[in-house]
Amino acid sequence: MARAIHLTITTSSPLIHHRRFSPHQARSTVRFHAMSTTDPLIADSSLEIIGGARDTLLPVLTTLQKGYNSFPIVSWNRHFETIFASFYRSLPGVRLRRECLRSEDNGTVTLDWVYGDDVELPRESPVLILLPGLTGGSGDTYIQHMLVRARRNRWRVVVFNSRGCANSPVTSPQFYSASFTEDLRLVVKHVATRYQSSNLYAAGWSLGANILVRYLGEESHRCALSGAVSLCNPFDLLITNEDFRKGFNNVYDIALARSLRKNFKKHSLLFEEIGGEYNIQLAENAKTVKEFDEGLTRVSFGFKSALDYYSKSSSSNSIKNVAKPLLCIQAENDPIAPARGIPRKDIKENPNCLLIVTPKGGHLGWVAGDEAPFGAPWTDPLVMEFLEHLERGKSDIPLSIVTSDHIKPIAKKII
Repeated sequence: MARAIHLTITTSSPLIHHRRFSPHQARSTVRFHAMSTTDPLIADSSLEIIGGARDTLLPVLTTLQKGYNSFPIVSWNRHFETIFASFYRSLPGVRLRRECLRSEDNGTVTLDWVYGDDVELPRESPVLILLPGLTGGSGDTYIQHMLVRARRNRWRVVVFNSRGCANSPVTSPQFYSASFTEDLRLVVKHVATRYQSSNLYAAGWSLGANILVRYLGEESHRCALSGAVSLCNPFDLLITNEDFRKGFNNVYDIALARSLRKNFKKHSLLFEEIGGEYNIQLAENAKTVKEFDEGLTRVSFGFKSALDYYSKSSSSNSIKNVAKPLLCIQAENDPIAPARGIPRKDIKENPNCLLIVTPKGGHLGWVAGDEAPFGAPWTDPLVMEFLEHLERGKSDIPLSIVTSDHIKPIAKKII
C-alpha cells in the first residue's frame, strides 16, 4: 500500500486550507510588560500570554525573549500578510513515502512519512503528527517547514492527510469535518502500535487544530499523545461563520468553497445515490463554505443544520477537558480565526494549557523572525522548543540537533 512520492514545488495557498477571524474584545488576561521585574524573560509587551501552565512553561520558552518583530511592509495589513505567506513562502520540497489506512467505514486516510527515516532514525525517536487545515496536505509550505525543522532535531514526522486531501483516495461516501475525530484516533493508534518505544506528539493548523483539540478533549487523561500544539485554531466556528462573509473575508470563503467543490467533484459518483437529506447539487455548486456544509458535511455527520454543526463542533468546548500539555498560538489580527473566539477563560483555568497571541500574523502568516519574509513562520522555533521541552521530560537522553542529508529541495511532480 505504501509508495514513495515527490512533492511539486508550487505556490500552495493556505487560504484554501483554513479558517479564521479578527475582532477585538475586552479580556481579563495578563500581558507581559517590557523588561518587567516580575517577568524578566519576556521583553515584548505586545505578546498576550496566558494559561494555567504559564508559570511552568514560560521559563523554558526562551524563544519568546526575542519578542515578535513583524517583517516591515508585509505585515502592514492582515490580509496582505496572509496572502503573501500563501503565495511567496518557500517550499522546502521533501521526499515522502505514502501509506494508506483503511477505516471501519471503508474510508481511506493517507500518511506521508519522510523518506528514509526508518533507516536513519532510531526506533525510539519521538514522533510528530502534523494536521493541515481545511483541504490542506503534505504539500503546503507551513507543513513542510515544520516537518524540516522537526526532522533536523531527529524527530520522526508524519503528515496526516484527511480524506480526499493531498491526492488521497476517497473510498466511501464520507469526507471529514471539524467534529470528526475518528480518523485521527485511527492514525494515533496506528502510529503508537508501530513505534511502541516512542513518545507521540501532534501539531495542527486551522481546521486541523480544531480537530486536534477536540480529540485531546475527548481522550482527556487516556490520550496517547504526550503533548500537542494548536495554531490559528478557529475555536468557535459560529464566530468564524459570522465573520467569514464580512468585507474582504469573502475572498477566503470563496477560495475555500472552490477548493472543497474541486475535491468533492472528483468523487461525486460515490454520493450520487446516497439519498436522505443530502443536497449533492448544492455541494457541487457551493459558493460558500456554509453552502457546502449545508449540502453535505452536516448531513454526513448527523447535524440538523450547518449552524448546528458549527455550534457542536467548535473546539472551544473541549479545552476544559484537555489533560495533556497544549500550546495554543494565535494571531490577534487573524481574519479567519477571530481572536474574540479564543476560549481564554478555559485556557487560563486549565493547568495543562498555554496561550500565546501575537499582535500580527494574519492567517498562517506570521511573517516575522530570523527567516522572514520567505522562510519558516515565526512560530516554528517556538513550537519546536515546546516539544523538545516535553520530550526531555520523557527521556533521560537529550536529543542532538543534526541536519538530514536527504531533506533537499526537489522539483518533481507527484508520481
